[in-house]
This record gives sequence, C-alpha cells and structure tokens, in this order.
Amino acid sequence: MARPARLARIDVAKQAMNFSAAHFTIFSATEREDLHGHNFQLGCSVTAPVDDTGLMFDYAIIKKTMRALCDEIDEKMLLPAHSPYLTITEDAGYTIAIFNGERIPFLPRDVLVLPVANTTVEEFSHYFLEKILQLPEIMVHGVTEITVKVSSSPGQDGCAQWRAK
Repeated sequence: MARPARLARIDVAKQAMNFSAAHFTIFSATEREDLHGHNFQLGCSVTAPVDDTGLMFDYAIIKKTMRALCDEIDEKMLLPAHSPYLTITEDAGYTIAIFNGERIPFLPRDVLVLPVANTTVEEFSHYFLEKILQLPEIMVHGVTEITVKVSSSPGQDGCAQWRAK
C-alpha cells in the first residue's frame, strides 16, 4: 500500500519583506480616509508534500519573489483601479484621482494603480496571492495551499488563501 503524501507548511515572513506606501481607504461614495502611509509587512505560508530528502522544495524562490513584489510597490501612492467610487485620469502631466468631486493630483512617477477595488490589507493580500499563483516555479511542486498575509501594523493584517481542488 502506498504511503500517503507527507505534507508540511513553511511560513516565510522576513523583515526584508516589506514596503512603504501611501493610500486612503474608500468607505462609500462620499467618505474616505485622509491620505496616509504605512510600513506594510508581507508574509506567506505554503503547504506542499515533503519528499524523501526531507524537503518540500527550495523555498528561497518564495523569499526572492516576495521581496521583488514588495520592491515593485515600495514608496508609491497606491490607487485602486476597480473602485466604484474613484476615477483615475491623466491631465497636464499629473495622475488625477477624482473622489466625490475632489481632484487629487499626483506625479505619475509616484503613483501605482493596482487591479484592486480598494487599497486595504484585504485587497493587498489577494493581489500578492494572485501574483504568487502565477509562478510555475512554485506551483510545480504539488503545492496544496498558500496563505498570504499583509500587515499594516502589528496586530492588523489581512489574509488571502488558496487551496488546491
């Protein structure tokens, strides 16, 4: 009788997996937070089979990927592309966020528009999870579960989870 796969989980949350970003959360068509920033932390848990050598796989690829994802959005003003309450346009060399009649201008080099509905830890965790799921160098190892956690401060985080069917 074949031995069932031995599964293990690796949790990766290094101090270097962080990004500083500005944002504002949108609560309704008329209410939003003031512009502010956080030093966000990123963590990831991966569950996969352990092979006969006692390894899941070389999870340095996860650390490298997470650092690269953080670097892509570090020191940016993050805007949500899919918010029903925010319009983003370009005008006179500026990226303009329009909310409830307010025009909020930014230099284009400072802005990153993400494919999310809001700039929240919940949405950031899904954004990063989707990026990780697209990496064949991770997914070829029989991964059964991935959880991504984004923290905006100690004790305040959002998690997104994927499980193999």
